[in-house]
Amino acid sequence: MDNYRDFAGRYDLFYDEFGERDPDTVKFFRSLFERKGVRSVLDCACGTGRDLPMFNALGLEVFGSDVSPSMLAQAEKNLAQLDLAIPLKCVDYRELPQSYQRRFDAVVCLSTSLLEMPDETEVLKALKSMREILRERGILVMSQGTTDKQWSEKPRFIPVVNRPDFSRLFVIDYEDRGADYNVVDMFHSGERSEFKVWTAHYHFMLLRDDLERLLKDTGFATIEFYGSYRFAPYDKSTSDILITVAHR
Repeated sequence: MDNYRDFAGRYDLFYDEFGERDPDTVKFFRSLFERKGVRSVLDCACGTGRDLPMFNALGLEVFGSDVSPSMLAQAEKNLAQLDLAIPLKCVDYRELPQSYQRRFDAVVCLSTSLLEMPDETEVLKALKSMREILRERGILVMSQGTTDKQWSEKPRFIPVVNRPDFSRLFVIDYEDRGADYNVVDMFHSGERSEFKVWTAHYHFMLLRDDLERLLKDTGFATIEFYGSYRFAPYDKSTSDILITVAHR
């Protein structure tokens, strides 16, 4: 079932303009990929393709995949508007080797995508799948906004977007191990007054220590954690983003 079918069309309201990334994010990937000799990258949870133009602008051979046909359809529209021809495939990231008969210098899995797995067994399948299509000394880069700090503080409401005609709010229902992230969209212009809700269910949290343990179990040799796209070290008590770089 495509859980994003009712959300794909408005997903990009997270951003001011499709394909634009803040300078720190661009510098992070440029620096990291240059140091690691990355020439090819697969975004294995590319969604609507938000990061694909950035990777393309870095001069890389770029591929995108996602399990949601609705998100990929939106990605195709977005890329067409930028006149970009980037290969897209509908693939479950637990099954990447069955769809790609090659290896990549880097695989990225961004924006908390891994938390959509139902349990750690399926997370391990996903990580093994990602590792298998990496070349020797290739890297896996993951990011998530659910951090040790957030899990400790458990904020109920997180404002995400506030524009004259549109507002987006996370309303979070915490459980013992997981949480429901309710994306509340409010359209409030003279032409449109509407209220929509979409929910992402995370069965359990994957925080810094969990990721380190699972990545080591998968066979990744070296693992680095950052708390910003400026390469600041990850701090459990203060970081609002968790960026993981795992080396094959």
